[in-house]
Amino acid sequence: MGTSWSARIFDAPPGSAAAMETVLGRIIAQMSNWEAASAISRFNAAPVGQWMPLPGEMLTVLRAGLEMARLSGGAFDPAVGRLVAKWGFGPDGLTGLCEGPHHPSPWTAIAIEGDRARRTADVTLDFSGIAKGFAVDAMAAALRGLGAAHFLVEIGGELQGQGVKPDLQPWWVDVEAPPGLALPTLRIALCGLSVATSGDYRRFRQEGGVRLSHSMDPATGAPITNDVASVTVLHESAMRADAWATAITIMGHERGMALATRHGIAACLIRRVADRGQEYMTPALAAMLD
Repeated sequence: MGTSWSARIFDAPPGSAAAMETVLGRIIAQMSNWEAASAISRFNAAPVGQWMPLPGEMLTVLRAGLEMARLSGGAFDPAVGRLVAKWGFGPDGLTGLCEGPHHPSPWTAIAIEGDRARRTADVTLDFSGIAKGFAVDAMAAALRGLGAAHFLVEIGGELQGQGVKPDLQPWWVDVEAPPGLALPTLRIALCGLSVATSGDYRRFRQEGGVRLSHSMDPATGAPITNDVASVTVLHESAMRADAWATAITIMGHERGMALATRHGIAACLIRRVADRGQEYMTPALAAMLD
């Protein structure tokens, strides 16, 4: 996944590390665009129109991604792989740059029937905005299956906490503020909750003095140009938190936070205003902090 993972487990059952490594290996084998033999790479390489059976976990992520695409009007799009590659953020990096035509709504070109799926146009799946969250959920489920009740698991800044620490305190987490923006620290207790953050400082490059984000706006066919510095979402599911953070980031502070508010999502958005940061919270998150 191009990042690190960690776990803190109180009274860890035997085999905990091996169980988590097995989960991660299975998810990478299904959903990594960096692995040529993965299920997602084989799906993307299959002829347009050809049905392909998909592993159960990959289907779960794909269905969730398409659901988020419908909710966000296509701002979140699990089939934006061609666009990611076009701008040099795919597995081939800058060597993958191309000027091919952009599908105006990639997710609509993915069809699912039972346990199989197909592409109806030349689009490709990219789960970078949802797979890490799913992996956090899967690691947590594996630990619960072994009998663990108190743990904090993390992949690349996406976290889920269950139970309490040995000192009976909850798993307190400080949300990372975007570099260069002086803002109060948002400290949250993860007890049966997950947190995911999407930020313009995570993966980007400078080109001609312009910051190009890895977050793609399918509506424009280019990296986002709004002033959103970061979005943090709290949810029981790390997968949902991951997808919502991505969608809100792409939609921007007005449309994104309005959508999150309508759906009762606990979210915090930091917007770049001149040389400072402006913070927005949905009512659901504000209520949690009272």
